[in-house]
Amino acid sequence: MAGFGTAITCIGGRVYERVVAWMKAQHRLGFVDLITVPGPDDALVHGLVEQVTQVEASAHISVFQHGSTVVAIAGHHDCAANPVSDEEHLEQIRQCVQIIRAWHLSVLVIGLWVNEEWQVEPVS
Repeated sequence: MAGFGTAITCIGGRVYERVVAWMKAQHRLGFVDLITVPGPDDALVHGLVEQVTQVEASAHISVFQHGSTVVAIAGHHDCAANPVSDEEHLEQIRQCVQIIRAWHLSVLVIGLWVNEEWQVEPVS
């Protein structure tokens, strides 16, 4: 159990710790590289080109240098940087999955939602 995964997640500690634990358990990973951005689901869909480019470059390092086999984009309930409805978050996460797949990383790309009870749920 020494493989890598990558989590693109919010900067908030209450979120990324849960995402990392979920990814390690569900995908049998030893390590999860973190790419943190305030409101990452909004940032990838509506953010500045420079910000999206930086996230993509970080994902490339994680995948091609660390051998990450799965990349997750995680949004969460009550996000201060992206104060939209839960339904809007879920739609943004779905859009992010498509954006990340277009980066041609050749790995599994998943969407995750951290709900109001701070539980991680896959987003299809």
